[in-house]
Amino acid sequence: MEIEAVSKIAAAAAIGIGSIAPAIAIALIGSKGSEAIGRNPEAASKIQTSMILSIAFAEAIAIYVLVVALVILFV
Repeated sequence: MEIEAVSKIAAAAAIGIGSIAPAIAIALIGSKGSEAIGRNPEAASKIQTSMILSIAFAEAIAIYVLVVALVILFV
């Protein structure tokens, strides 16, 4: 197999596998945050702030995966 084909397959695998964990994390954060707001509506603003911050951190992992895939693809 040529090196270009291998790098394209590796980049696709990195994106495919690396985006699974952040997707699951964001789903769990949203689920548990909604559950917490349902149990204690008075604390909704604090819970929502924590949820948004946690989702941003989980999304950062997906961005790191994208950078690694681009490095594999173009280097």
